[in-house]
Amino acid sequence: MNRTLATFFVAAALSSGSAMSQDAIKIGVTQPLTGAFAASGNYVTEGAKLAETAINASGGVLGRKIQLVIEDNKSNPTEAVATAEKLISKDKVPVMLGAWSSTLTLAVMPKLMEYGVPMLVETSSSGKITVSGNPWIFRISPTSEMEAKAFTGYVKTLGIKKADFLATNNDFGLGASKEFAEMLKANGVQVGVVETMDPKATDFAAQLAKIKASGGDTLFVTTAVEQATLILKQAKEQQLKARIITTGGSVSPDQLIQQAGPAADGSLHLVFFTPWFPEAVKNPDVAKRFVAAWNAKGLPAGGLTEGFRGWDGITTIVEGIKAAGKAEPKAIQQALWGVKVKGINGDIAFIKQGPAGQESAQNVPSVYLVRIDGGKVVKN
Repeated sequence: MNRTLATFFVAAALSSGSAMSQDAIKIGVTQPLTGAFAASGNYVTEGAKLAETAINASGGVLGRKIQLVIEDNKSNPTEAVATAEKLISKDKVPVMLGAWSSTLTLAVMPKLMEYGVPMLVETSSSGKITVSGNPWIFRISPTSEMEAKAFTGYVKTLGIKKADFLATNNDFGLGASKEFAEMLKANGVQVGVVETMDPKATDFAAQLAKIKASGGDTLFVTTAVEQATLILKQAKEQQLKARIITTGGSVSPDQLIQQAGPAADGSLHLVFFTPWFPEAVKNPDVAKRFVAAWNAKGLPAGGLTEGFRGWDGITTIVEGIKAAGKAEPKAIQQALWGVKVKGINGDIAFIKQGPAGQESAQNVPSVYLVRIDGGKVVKN
């Protein structure tokens, strides 16, 4: 082999090695982009994309860019499992973000155990997720129990005497109703009727009639924004006098104002980010940066209260990869336990929940209560 040809092969090998070292680090994302939870899932995904852009513009992680591999779980548990299988076995992602709904996340969890891949849970609130003995789960959203506890101080200030519930008939809705009912009873509040609805339902006349007959002063609603809009409208039509409070951070007050109009006035909402007054959060500089990026892309303001989850989720995952020093599932899992991130929803760090030796990771995030008044979102 002559020297010129040898030089060519050496150069080609070095070039190939350099290109390989620059391959993007994949992060799997499974979200409901279609189906009953599509509005929220798309906003979470947009927030994740904004984080991807910001991280890559700052040099990426470990000298490499990150690449989101996004799959639509179609708001369906079976599809959610299929997306996890594809992301892990075909796309070879070392870590995932997902899967919005508690039911979807619970469906995916056995796959995480089977393949040994960590997943950052950005939205789901069911207590089952972090107490079932799955050490591959890292949740940044609050559990329904945490949310109910945070609400305790409002029970007396709002003068709640009797409360009724209307919740989507899945782990998300049932879990929230249970935790809030227990908290209210412990604080001397009478619990009336507890009604459920199919996640795809659009007519709530029967449930609202029973709730109206119950005579409670407060109605707690747990569902996605699509149903919450219809519930507000139909409650107004039925002249329901009870104040309506949504839980789970699952609705966008801005969307409710736009879609429900005057029917949204007077309703209260538990949220985990306050884009209307970002100075109120623990890390306002991070919040303002996110809002600016969101607005610069021309995304609807109503999606900010969901989109932040994607931003915080991807940011936390990347810190885990950075701490691990390599994009390998087990290394990322171990490293995530020690991350400390200044998130939009406060400081992100993990505590242990679940059986000894198989603990899941749970963050303790911030919870806020806001009110819609005269077509505007105001502090309560």
